[in-house]
Amino acid sequence: MSDLNVHTLTDAVIARMTDKVEPRTRQLMSALIRHLHAFATEVSLTEAEWFAAIDFLTRTGKNCTDTRQEFILLSDVLGLSSLVIATNHPVAAGSLESSVLGPFYLPEMPELPLGSDLAVGVAGTPTLYQGLVTDTDGTPLAGATLDIWSSDGEGWYDVQKPGPLKPAARGRIRTGADGRYAFWSIKPADYPVPTDGPVGELLRAMDRDSMRPGHLHFIASAPGCETVTTQIFASDSPELRRDAVFGVSDGLIAPFVSHAAGTAPDGRVLSTPFCTVDYAIRLRRA
Repeated sequence: MSDLNVHTLTDAVIARMTDKVEPRTRQLMSALIRHLHAFATEVSLTEAEWFAAIDFLTRTGKNCTDTRQEFILLSDVLGLSSLVIATNHPVAAGSLESSVLGPFYLPEMPELPLGSDLAVGVAGTPTLYQGLVTDTDGTPLAGATLDIWSSDGEGWYDVQKPGPLKPAARGRIRTGADGRYAFWSIKPADYPVPTDGPVGELLRAMDRDSMRPGHLHFIASAPGCETVTTQIFASDSPELRRDAVFGVSDGLIAPFVSHAAGTAPDGRVLSTPFCTVDYAIRLRRA
């Protein structure tokens, strides 16, 4: 024990793993220990700072619920989520780009008919989303699934509303035999990520902006193709170049075309102004 010091401790900790440790676990933990020890050494981490970090992580965990994932939000604002995505899903010419999942995804939402309105009664400008889902060779993908969710036109997700959860601006649809999709929702508003918890404290400490550009989340999947978690961003958002979670890429930006009240391309008659978004989705074969 007497030979343990700042120069020998890292190797000693790694050496405690036995030969029974699974190789990938050994690789992950060895790198984690090395980088963590190197960080503490580089910044001369004080005991008070170490305790503050433990307290921060403890409070982050306590702030997680079934409908809010504060650790995902922490990963997002540190750019880690986008880095993991970029590492595992490199951009390929002609294919849909990935983006962050975010903290408000709810699985197992109901499947709705093609052309459905996912946001009945939700505040915001009605918007018709439509387009063609194909593989990267241009072959239409019949029966492809889009799992969709977004905030309302005021920047609030259903899970952030008080009281029992009433899912809104969410749902799953499938493309038709021609590979086309269409559904109604609203034009999402720019909004700040939640700043009432530990992650908000961290953003303020770093003097960071908390805003996200308006976007619609979706997970696109089809048999024989790679599943892609991503977002569509409104091209007129002033927040596109300062997204708090580093989730924007040029291929995910689309124009939301404004229309006066009247008949929409799908025949729906609206008494208020509305938008349309045409966005092609191209999935790589697995």
